[in-house]
Formats: sequence, C-alpha cells, structure tokens
Amino acid sequence: MFMMTLGTIYSWSLFAQPLLACFGWSSTTVTWTFALAIFSLGTGAVVGGRWQDKVGPRKVALTGVLLWSLGNFLAGLGTAQFGAGWLYLTYGLVGGFGVGMGYVTPVAVVTKWFPERRGLAGGIVVMGFGLGAVIYNFVVKSIPSFAAAAQAAADYSAQAAAAQAAQNPAVLMLAQHHVSAILNVFMYSGVAFAVLAGVSATFLKNPPAELPRGTVAPSSDAVAHTTREMLRTPQFYLLWLMLFLNVTAGILVIGNAVPIMQELTSLAPAIVAATYGGVALFNALGRFFWGAISDRIGSLRTFALIFGIQVVVFGLMDGIHSLFAVAAAYAIVLLCFGGGFGTMPSIIAEYFGARHIGANYGAILTAWGVAGVAGPLFAARVKDATGSYSGALLPIACMLLGAVLLPLILRKPKPTSPVSQGG
Repeated sequence: MFMMTLGTIYSWSLFAQPLLACFGWSSTTVTWTFALAIFSLGTGAVVGGRWQDKVGPRKVALTGVLLWSLGNFLAGLGTAQFGAGWLYLTYGLVGGFGVGMGYVTPVAVVTKWFPERRGLAGGIVVMGFGLGAVIYNFVVKSIPSFAAAAQAAADYSAQAAAAQAAQNPAVLMLAQHHVSAILNVFMYSGVAFAVLAGVSATFLKNPPAELPRGTVAPSSDAVAHTTREMLRTPQFYLLWLMLFLNVTAGILVIGNAVPIMQELTSLAPAIVAATYGGVALFNALGRFFWGAISDRIGSLRTFALIFGIQVVVFGLMDGIHSLFAVAAAYAIVLLCFGGGFGTMPSIIAEYFGARHIGANYGAILTAWGVAGVAGPLFAARVKDATGSYSGALLPIACMLLGAVLLPLILRKPKPTSPVSQGG
C-alpha cells in the first residue's frame, strides 16, 4: 500500500495534455515537471537511504510520504496563480524528493528480511510501486469532471494542431471549471496519499539482528562494502549505467504514454487512457516477474534479456498503429522497465552486501533521477521540433542495442572486510 501510493507519480501522463491545454504550455514545459520529479526522486533516495541506515525505516518513510503528499496538495493549490515554476517546485522538487525518500526504505527493509530470495521479495515490494499507477489511473479517469476536462483538452490539442498547420496559431485555453477540475485532483490526492501511506509506513521495521536459522545471505563474503568503498569500484558505474539506460527507455514512453499512444492509434483520449491504465499493470508485474527470474538464471543474464527484448520492441513500435499492437508493445516495455527495478536491489546486495543496502541502493537510484530528465525531455523536444514522438523511438532502440553488452562484461567486485562500518 505504501509503495502503491508513491507509484502514482507514474500517472503523470494523465495530466500532461490537460495542463498543456489549461495554460497553453508546450510539451517541453509540461514534461519538465515530471523530469524534475524523477530527478528529485534520485536525490531523495540518496538522502533517505543513508538516513534510514542510521535511524531505521519508519521515520524516513513517514517523512517521504508527507513530502509527496504536500507536493501534490500545493501543486493543486497554487499552480493557477503562480504558473509552471510553482508546479516545478511543489510536485517536481518537493514531491519527487519525498517519493525517493519513501521508495528506498521498503526496498532496503525487505532485502534484509529475505536474504535468500532477494529478487523475489524485492520484486513483490516494488511491484506495489507499479500498481499505484494502475489503480490511480482508473480512479482519476472515473471522476466525471476530470474526464470532461481531459476530453476538452484533447479537442483543444486537435484544434491547436490544425491552426498551427494553417500557419495561424491559436490560443484556445480551457474554461475555468476545467482548470479547477484538474487542479482539484492534485489537492485531493495529496490528502489521500498522506492518510493511506502514512498509516502503512508505521508498520515498517528492520528484522532482528539474529534472523531465523537457515536464513543466510548467499553473498555473505561481500557483506561489508560501505558506500564510499562501493563508489571506488568500476562495477558501481557499470550498474549505474545499466539502470540509467533501462530507465531512460522506459520513462520516455511512460512520461508521455497517453499522447504517444493516441498519436500511434489516432483514438480518443478516454479509450487510450483506459487502455494504458490496464497496460500499466505490466510495470508492476515486471518487478515481480524479472526479480523471480533473476533468482533462477542470475541477475546479469536477466538484465541482458531485458535490454535485448526492448531493442526489438522500440525498433518496431513506430510502424504499429492498432490499439492491440500498441498496447502489447507498451506492455513489453513496461514489463522490462519494471524488471530493472525488480532486479537491481538483489544485484546491489549480492555485489556490495546488505549491511549498507539503504545508502548503497540510494546511490544507484541517482541513475533513475538523471534518466528521469533525459528520457522525457528528449521525447518532448522531438515532439516540439517535429510534431511527432515517433522520431524518438529508433534512437532508443539503438541505445539499448549497445546496452546489451554491459551485463555481459560485468564481474563481481573483490570482497571487502565483513566488519566495515560507516559509509
């Protein structure tokens, strides 16, 4: 429940087109909010990871979710008056930082509780993060006032595109009641997140110092890498790059999911949003599915498969236009995107140990933050320059083709002393 609440950050594409229509912003302007949120998520993960290693998970989790809730509430309260800068500050910087602080905490806790099944256990927990967008999408699009505003936004975008094609740019911003409907969702969401995740966070705790007999980490020879020691290894930077490339590919299509799917299928936004709401389930399933697979075939082989499958999908996506085919392509990309997060915690624990997993995994999640800027903004700039997102898909396929090599050349770092402290 806690992770599902944080995972609603991946529903941003629901708001992209309505906000563009509400305020007459460009795709790049709207996308900057999501990019800043994911970048701040990476920063929050570093701070939260180090803090929870010192004070335990509960206080850090509560702080994180309160920041996420506050960011949503303030975004709805003041964006109409203060504009894009206010949205960047509240939802982007404050909210995203809170998501990062909250996200790293359950991941670190479950890795300590289940050392023999890190991939499976971590996958189940982060699956909740992916499920958040699925449930939130269905809830939000079922709100009549929001649905009406979204349809009006789609009509606005079509008229604006037609006016631009005729060399007669038009400003056709939505009526005030549509603007209020969009911003009220942010405010009410902030309140709901604080209640649901705040209660859930109170149940988080680390395992006792002595785990039950038979619960022994398979990588007990590498239990003591501090963050400082980890940062001195080349393996950290290869793992960082692997996560960065996988997130860049996935978040490019997630951050602009509804408009990209609408562009490929030419269907009404309500149909596209409903379809994506169902397909978003694969983001959650991928975290569980690939995490379990990594326990069986190894995490590096798993990552190589994740990259290779996406090469094919991104290479073909621009040429498919039926709703079923586009939904299937999205399902595969989301499955692989989630798989990166389901697999990476177990790799960090295996390579650098579980003792400092909070701080170490927080450091690796900075790749998520940087990719959160690179992927969506690349797509938005292609859209603003060409009028279409399709030009962003083939370069991503080429990028992933090169990424297949990374897990194949990676090797475990040398074990360090099991009594290392700090970091």
